[in-house]
Amino acid sequence: MDGRAVRGEGRGPGWGAEADLVVVGSGVAGLTAALDAAAAGLRVVVITKDAVDDGSTRWAQGGVAVVLGDVPGDSVDAHVADTLAAGGGLCDAAAVASIIADGPGAVARLRARGARFDGPAGRPDRTREGGHSAFRVVHAGGDATGAEIERALVAAATDRRLALLTGHVAVDVLLAGGAVTGLAVLDDLCRPGVLHAPAVLLATGGYGQLYSSTTNPGTATGDGIALALRAGASAADLEFVQFHPTVLYTGPAVGRRPLVTEAVRGEGAVLLDRAGRRFMAGVHPLADLAPRDVVAAAITRTLVASGADCVYLDARALDGFARRFPTVHAACRAAGIDPVREPIPVTPAAHYSCGGVVTDLAGRTAVPGLWAAGEVARTGLHGANRLASNSLLEGLVMGERAARSVVASVQEGHLHATSLHEGGLAATPWPVATRAVVQRAMSAAAGIGRDAAGLAAASDAVEAATGLAEPRDRAGVEDAALTLLAQAVLAAAGTRTESRGCHVRTDHPERDDLWQGESLEVVLDATGRPAVRAAAAVAA
Repeated sequence: MDGRAVRGEGRGPGWGAEADLVVVGSGVAGLTAALDAAAAGLRVVVITKDAVDDGSTRWAQGGVAVVLGDVPGDSVDAHVADTLAAGGGLCDAAAVASIIADGPGAVARLRARGARFDGPAGRPDRTREGGHSAFRVVHAGGDATGAEIERALVAAATDRRLALLTGHVAVDVLLAGGAVTGLAVLDDLCRPGVLHAPAVLLATGGYGQLYSSTTNPGTATGDGIALALRAGASAADLEFVQFHPTVLYTGPAVGRRPLVTEAVRGEGAVLLDRAGRRFMAGVHPLADLAPRDVVAAAITRTLVASGADCVYLDARALDGFARRFPTVHAACRAAGIDPVREPIPVTPAAHYSCGGVVTDLAGRTAVPGLWAAGEVARTGLHGANRLASNSLLEGLVMGERAARSVVASVQEGHLHATSLHEGGLAATPWPVATRAVVQRAMSAAAGIGRDAAGLAAASDAVEAATGLAEPRDRAGVEDAALTLLAQAVLAAAGTRTESRGCHVRTDHPERDDLWQGESLEVVLDATGRPAVRAAAAVAA
């Protein structure tokens, strides 16, 4: 369904519409939830900032980590154990077991919606990625799994004529009596409007755009976490920003950079320093297939020690590279690199937000009527470091669960219809810093390797560049979200005085087991600034 059918042709400023559920984001979690909720009879509206298929899901390469029962020696218990090991002692064990156990069914339902994985239908091809003890990652299009999943979900949404509003940005969650009544938005012409609904699902992805170099698209500006915090929800584990170890290096660059999927190492490629020596042997028992935090940190140490700009991924021994990894091959050739004949220059880049909005295992936040699913949420699955290819799995499972939870809440009368005359648009100015300043400060001090002095300097730089402004367009909304996320990540990273997972403190290099299993929760204080508190029992 076209956006005009929702907002009404010819409406000017102050346009409005009604729904049972508004989904913010059109990736794997958002579209899965929207389709399931619509199938159950709810009126659903999906809003997204760009084209419907242009979010982070599209760029996922490796695959979906899932145990389907046809790989000898593998099991759900083994997948759970690998996830817990990668998570650095900060995963919620119950959440890990629950989400992973629901993976096979979620993948089966995705295939029923038309997603096509590589290999025979009854026994899809598998690859192995870092931290996995078995070949359990199913993939599509060689290294275009996210694109295939997005294609299938968009096609299903089109067939069902879901209301999809492209070019729309969420500004504020509207509340009455502490419960959700709708969402304030700006449309593609920067006209303010309200989507009145008793339920809002945030599925906006992460905040990779906090950093100058990232694998994330331009939409990944932390909007969903900012919306949730301002509505009164909490976030946790925000300091754990995963840097993907292998991103194509073509010289200094800002913005989204091409990913070189971990599956290349899973198929046998190895990492080399600039002298051509392997450097992962002895660092971890899995060597080049160690968890991402281990590999990214090892690459960073190698670069610092050698003064080099990049390390190299040697895939020359792999047969059929162009066929197995067409996306990576095309990116390399576009940069003038032939991965069949020469090693691929790579460096780490910001990739995934392991933390997010605190939810239970049905996607519910602490705010009545507000749900979150996918990368924007913190379920307890990832802990201090996400296991490779668990992200698409979580999006599928939690998208389904959130939809069931919303449907049950509507049917049981826990959510009530709102009037078109209730609510209003946010008019309070927000703190906003210049995006370039935020990205420079975060890249310099809050990447791989942090210390108290650097974090304090970054906080000062962001603070000095911050002023108050009302959000009048997409850039303003995004910059306000990035400013809030920068403040929150810096505060949490400064508070966690240990190294764990993808949070590496050079001034506190050891893991401190006083922190074992304890997350840091972030809320907004009375002044609207992020406040950090230890939360030994963050809800999950």
